[in-house]
Amino acid sequence: MRATVATVMTTDVVAVNEKASFHTVTALLTTRGVSGVPVLDDDNHVLGVVSEADLLAKQEFKQRYHGDYYRPSLGARIRHTAGSEGSGFSKALGETVRELMTSPAHTTTPGTSVVLAARLMDTYGIKRLPVVDADGRLVGIVSRRDLIKVFLREDADIERQVQETIPSDVPGVEITVSEGVVTLSGTLNEHSQAITAVRLAESIDGVVAVHDQLGWKRDDIVKLPVWGGA
Repeated sequence: MRATVATVMTTDVVAVNEKASFHTVTALLTTRGVSGVPVLDDDNHVLGVVSEADLLAKQEFKQRYHGDYYRPSLGARIRHTAGSEGSGFSKALGETVRELMTSPAHTTTPGTSVVLAARLMDTYGIKRLPVVDADGRLVGIVSRRDLIKVFLREDADIERQVQETIPSDVPGVEITVSEGVVTLSGTLNEHSQAITAVRLAESIDGVVAVHDQLGWKRDDIVKLPVWGGA
């Protein structure tokens, strides 16, 4: 059984309302030691995420124009309205979290596998995912650090699951587990059984690696002929 987000997520979530001020969210990130938080409406729906990068857009914009007292000209504001200045300009002028946040937020659900959650983080280059229920309300948050918790499973627990996962018609497999590394040994009747046993062990959450020390009596793997080029 694969681990889901519900088994590793944090339910005590640091979040902020969309109406909060720039100063409020800056203080929140600093005091709680986090780099980003979900942004919620009054009904706890996730609207976006505000991060340190979003807040730094204001400082970056000031440096770009060489002065803390710079205010964009009317022409620049008009160009921004037309879309030529980009989202960084908007965030530089933002005063509330709703104006500063990145939206929409990439989210996940409690029933999502940790593998899929990891893929989402990798795809979008983010470090955390707000976890929402069927109505889009916040129920937790999962980070990269949370996802690697699956590799902290007890060796005895992994060994038990390997034993349960390998089919009963594949007898003779000896299983040992040390710090998440599974070693399969013994002699099986067929080569295909050995391949199946290794692949099933590799698919189990928390398995760091599988050492294949299996032998077999009969090689039942069909080897297709290799045809040379014309």
